[in-house]
Amino acid sequence: MSTSRRRRLFAALVVPATLLLLGSTAQATTFSPEVDPVAAINADIAEHNHELGSQIRRVEGDKSTPDTQKAAQQPQPGQAIPGQVLATVAGMDVAGYQGNVDWASWWNQGKRFVWTKATESTSYTNPYFAQQYNGSYNQGFIRGAYHFATPNTSSGAAQARYFVAHGGGWSKDGKTLPGALDMEYNPYGATCYGLSKAGMTSWILDFHDTYHSLTGRYPVIYTSTTWWGSCVSGDFSSTAPLWVARYSSSVGTLPYNWGFHTVWQYTSSPLDQDTFNGAYDRLQALATG
Repeated sequence: MSTSRRRRLFAALVVPATLLLLGSTAQATTFSPEVDPVAAINADIAEHNHELGSQIRRVEGDKSTPDTQKAAQQPQPGQAIPGQVLATVAGMDVAGYQGNVDWASWWNQGKRFVWTKATESTSYTNPYFAQQYNGSYNQGFIRGAYHFATPNTSSGAAQARYFVAHGGGWSKDGKTLPGALDMEYNPYGATCYGLSKAGMTSWILDFHDTYHSLTGRYPVIYTSTTWWGSCVSGDFSSTAPLWVARYSSSVGTLPYNWGFHTVWQYTSSPLDQDTFNGAYDRLQALATG
């Protein structure tokens, strides 16, 4: 959560009967002992947070069932990564709306990796990021962070820098995954954020190159095949691992020129669940770089 937003959220708690200057407007705020700081945080999350896949599910739907979820956790022979054993590793992704996560419980259910939302645009940071990012690490998860992109609000470079500055970096400790760039339908308006396919490709390339210059790694790209085909013309398959969203029993057709997926988000029930396409040592290799 940005510093300015945090000040606004808690002003009613700490400033009795004073004037808060928000922009050029003066507002009188009266102290109320009944204000719930957790409720204030949750209200901010509801207004500004869009979790991974939320807009894909809004547009494309989540038709997953217990049967499709079971099938999705099995290796996909048609998606085998050359030279790797057919296997999968169970994982998940989380965001601010889930609050403090019981990492021991998910570990005991077999999950071994997680990406947690760090940022959106250049104005939002996940207020539960520390518990989610560090808590999963302390439990033994291989973990990473992701950024929800809004290409109509600022440049790709600006958003990459904001992401890295607020938890989206990478370290070669064998437990930190490269940051993920969440590219999906615009929650605020036009599907492709008002950009042409060439313009969207340039925006992603700007983020992709800036993230690499700051961390030494290329970002994982999260998207759906339908959104990508509608909004992007470029080819990132040689540098960016693909994290594809499809809520079905098979991973289906992939976005342009990716020959295989690295991660597959296959359901949002009871929370976003993913599989890594390969054995655990390959997941470790992705983290190590």
